[in-house]
Amino acid sequence: MAEIRSFSVGHCTHPACMVQKGAGLASRCFPSRAFLISTRAGLCLWDTGYASRFQQAVSSGVFRLYGWVTPVFFNESQSLVQQLQNHGVRPNDIRSVVMSHFHADHIAGLQDFPAARILCCSEGWKRHRDLRGLAALRRAFIPSLMPGDTESRLHFVQALPQRPLPPELAPFRDAWDLTGDGEVFIVPLPGHALGHLGAFVNTDTGWVLLASDAAWTPEAYRELNGPSELSFLLQDSRKEYYRTLEALQTLHRRGVRIELSHVVPDVMP
Repeated sequence: MAEIRSFSVGHCTHPACMVQKGAGLASRCFPSRAFLISTRAGLCLWDTGYASRFQQAVSSGVFRLYGWVTPVFFNESQSLVQQLQNHGVRPNDIRSVVMSHFHADHIAGLQDFPAARILCCSEGWKRHRDLRGLAALRRAFIPSLMPGDTESRLHFVQALPQRPLPPELAPFRDAWDLTGDGEVFIVPLPGHALGHLGAFVNTDTGWVLLASDAAWTPEAYRELNGPSELSFLLQDSRKEYYRTLEALQTLHRRGVRIELSHVVPDVMP
C-alpha cells in the first residue's frame, strides 16, 4: 500500500467569501499543500507549493498584481525541498512530480527537483505553455517558475495505462495508473482549471483522493456550497466545477477521505 505525507509549503490570505458563499469578508489563511506519495515504484510528489522564486516573480511587472490579490507568507524553511530533507528525502530521490494544474502556488517549487520527470495533463500544458504577460496572469500562471528543461522532462498522464476503478470509487470509473500496480490512479477533476487532476491513492487505511483545487473548503463538497460567483471569472468552467463537487460529495458519503490543497490538515502529517 502507498503512504502519503502532507506538507504545508507557505500560505496566502484571501477574503473567506471568495472561496465559500456566505463566509463573510474576514481574511482567511490558505496553506499551499504538497504531498509526498511513497509507493513500491518509488517516491512521487503531488504539486510543490510555494518557493522563494514565487516571491521574486511577483515583485515586479504585471505579476505584482498576483501578489497583491493573494498576499503570500513564506520563508525558506517552509520550502518543500527543505522540509523533505528534514525527513531524509533528497531532491534526487524524487522519481516523479505530478502537477495537478499550472497555477503558480502549485508549481513554484518545481525547479528544486531537477531529476524528476514531470507529469501533467496534455490539454493543461498546451493551454499554458505559450502564455505570457496578462494572458498568463489571468490563468494564475507564471512562466518563469517552470524549469528551463520542462519539455524534455514532460510526460502526459494520457500516455499512462488506463484501468477500471473499484466500484467503491464510483462515479469515477476509469483512471490512469501512475505506478502500474494500482497504488495510485490519476483522474480528471474538471472545473477549476483546464486539465485539472486528482489522484486516488490506495493506503493502509483505505482510498484517499488528493483532490487539489476541486474544492477550496470541505463544506463545498459536503454541502455543495461553492465559491463566490466572481471566482468563475478566473476558473475554467462553473458547470464542470459543480459536477465535480457532486462527485466528491458521493465519495465523501461513502467514507472516502478527500484531501484538498488549501485547507489545514486535521490528521495527516
